[in-house]
Amino acid sequence: MPLSTFFTIAIITTLLFSFTSSAVDTHENFLQCLYNYSPNTSKVVYTQTNTSYSPILHFSIQNLRFASNSTPKPLVIVTPLEPSHIQATIICSQRHEMQIRIRSGGHDFEGLSYVSQVPFVIIDLINFREIEIDVHNRTAWVQAGATVGELYYMISQKSKTLGFPAGGCPTMGVGGHFSGGGYGFLMRKYGLAADNIIDAHIIDVNGKLLDREAMGEDLFWAIRGGGGASFGVIISWKIKLVEVPSTVTVFRVPRTLEQNATNLIHKWQLVANKLDENIVNNVVLQRVNSSEKGELTIQATFQCLFLGGVDQLIPLMQKSFPELGLIREDCTEMSWIESVLYSFGFPSGQSLEVLLNRSQTTTDSFKAKSDFVRVPIPKIGLEGIWSLFGEDGAQGAMLLFPFGGIMDKISESEIPFPHRSGNLYLIQYAVHWEQEGDEVAQRHVAWIRRLYSYMEAFVSKSPRAAYVNYRDLDIGVNNNGYTSYKQASIWGDKYFKNNFNRLAHVKTKVDPLNFFRNEQSIPSLLYGGRR
Repeated sequence: MPLSTFFTIAIITTLLFSFTSSAVDTHENFLQCLYNYSPNTSKVVYTQTNTSYSPILHFSIQNLRFASNSTPKPLVIVTPLEPSHIQATIICSQRHEMQIRIRSGGHDFEGLSYVSQVPFVIIDLINFREIEIDVHNRTAWVQAGATVGELYYMISQKSKTLGFPAGGCPTMGVGGHFSGGGYGFLMRKYGLAADNIIDAHIIDVNGKLLDREAMGEDLFWAIRGGGGASFGVIISWKIKLVEVPSTVTVFRVPRTLEQNATNLIHKWQLVANKLDENIVNNVVLQRVNSSEKGELTIQATFQCLFLGGVDQLIPLMQKSFPELGLIREDCTEMSWIESVLYSFGFPSGQSLEVLLNRSQTTTDSFKAKSDFVRVPIPKIGLEGIWSLFGEDGAQGAMLLFPFGGIMDKISESEIPFPHRSGNLYLIQYAVHWEQEGDEVAQRHVAWIRRLYSYMEAFVSKSPRAAYVNYRDLDIGVNNNGYTSYKQASIWGDKYFKNNFNRLAHVKTKVDPLNFFRNEQSIPSLLYGGRR
């Protein structure tokens, strides 16, 4: 993927600086701007009068909370086939005062990759999906519109002993997932997806296509964990592939309250981040029907990936976590790529080609939140969670994902993702519902907010940290226009801690007028004074 083939920017730069904005411009003028710049752009542009507009818009909406008729829709969708289409969209959007939303997989938890409250255009990167695997050098170039599943599949076709430490949901787009950090079952061994990025291509506010050398180390630092959409349009990543053994071991062991789940979770908190770095053992908490009494109860499902055989795993677990009672029959050996399917819940024997299916399978709406835990939650605190899960209509779940391993050894400032040493585990809270209507949505959102409020006493403080890929507008938002650094820090410090200040300085350097913005984009300091 040679960068030289992309550099057709001289005329673009000339056009950009010859433009003057006008508030009365309509999206028809925007379209004419696109067509004037590049006649073949018309093949990838969809307006609300086009019959393909709605299918394209809804194809990558992964949260039906943002698929209703009342949800603001883009005036235009652009599905670029080449960088010049993106460059033209950036330039014409600035001229005609339209905001841009950048979508790779559509998994932004608050829909920010395809929803805006002001006139906007979506750059949908669904056609930017090329993946080039270099087994000899253990690297890969992956375009930002490719999904995690497509990347895993392509790696598996080239090597049985290489993998990549990204997330477990195969339909996530790598553009957003990597730029926010990206964690998964290889994290304790190899860190985040963003820790393993070694180059990138981004189109900036001036329409220039930059690689790592051209963008400089500050911008390269910022887009690896700071959320790429604040700085430009990332079109591809160069990643470092990692070694995986030919055989891994998995297990999934459920335990209800009646089976000592409270004590098991309390012990899990003490050991999960200290286990061998080849072991990731997370926990999913949810309400289920008790098999013993047929009544509602809480179930903790202990899920594990071990980079090795079962004969190695059993002694390690018996030494560190004997209370779980793991036995050989609970475990299954398989290849790493098969463990990807297993972890997401695909049926046994499912073809690997299922990883290539990026069709929208979402059938519900959801709201999610996040926390980081640095001190074990006492048993009485866990029992309070059970009470909230026992409320009528509660359809929530909690994922507890252990840290430790290499995460304890990477500096908080290495990349913008700051949640390293001292964190026992990350919590994802989620509540799902299938019924339509605002009243139903408000009831479920109110429940998860009560749970989040209850958890305040047990999680990180000053700030109460959060994970940017688990987007949560409850923790703070920007204004539609100018947002001060102080106001943005309300949410920015939670996601990025001390790295937020550096992110704001990078933003000011590369996008001083704050063109690339959304409800939680990094602010420019241009009008707010130096920090």
